[in-house]
Amino acid sequence: MIGPLVFCLLAWSIYLQLQRQPNWKESFQHIRHALAGEGIWKLWLTILLMLVNWGIEARKWQVVILRVQPISFFQSLKAIFTGTTMAFFTPNRIGEYVGRILYINENNRIQAISLTIVCSIAQLLVTLIAGLGGLLYMKNIIATRWTVDTSLLFWINTLLTITIVGTIFLTLFYFRLTWLVKWVEKIPRIERFVRYIRVLDSFNATILLRILSLSVARYLVFIGQYYLLFAVFDVTLTPIQVFASIGVVFLVLAVVPTIAVITELGVRWKASIELVQFFSINTWGVLATSLSVWIINLVIPALIGSLLILGIRIFKNK
Repeated sequence: MIGPLVFCLLAWSIYLQLQRQPNWKESFQHIRHALAGEGIWKLWLTILLMLVNWGIEARKWQVVILRVQPISFFQSLKAIFTGTTMAFFTPNRIGEYVGRILYINENNRIQAISLTIVCSIAQLLVTLIAGLGGLLYMKNIIATRWTVDTSLLFWINTLLTITIVGTIFLTLFYFRLTWLVKWVEKIPRIERFVRYIRVLDSFNATILLRILSLSVARYLVFIGQYYLLFAVFDVTLTPIQVFASIGVVFLVLAVVPTIAVITELGVRWKASIELVQFFSINTWGVLATSLSVWIINLVIPALIGSLLILGIRIFKNK
């Protein structure tokens, strides 16, 4: 009963979220016109890339979960979709961890959470590095081509500083996971929890670089989707402009607290319009692109995951 119930709740929440957004009907009009245009193949390719995107994430999660439990790629993919459903209702997608570990044996679930965090750190690190490059490019564009007040440049410089510090800290943390284990071991009265994170000791530089490379590949798929959809909706941007502007959008989505079904679409729309306007005045095209990406990459996988929940046995009988 829980699967159909989650599906209906998710569908209703998505409808309410769209109703809250200004100009969402016009964005759907653009999507409808694109479906009848010559660029329809780009839209279908974007949908195909959604499967590539989540397939890469499934492979990445499969690689890390092997530390505690063998899991097939298909099981990993189902866990990813279910996690996407859970993430839809929680701030900054933290429910994703709960959805994924439902496919793990009960006695391995806490360890699986710590391993899943490694995947998230790798993706966040890529987002920070790419966002840093995007910020530097956007700062140069804004400073040389536009007349702006000093307060805007101040906030850009502030965000640059925060991003640089965050990137350095996260890089050190990511490649020194053993430090975390040793540090936790020294904290009094929590020794019994150390065994749940000791599995992090099994990550060497080779494995961490492999996870990071999969995160880079997934990020490039995201950028490719935006590039294709901008072309579909007549938003004329060069590849570097797409990479820079959307890189900053992803950075904003990573650091601003959002709930996918309540606020993420609004943040995505606002950030995209504010950044892409430096290169294109086609606001409707930007709105349609953001809405399409949100539907393709988040709504469709979340709906799939809600149906998969039906077949999960959350607690196995002893």
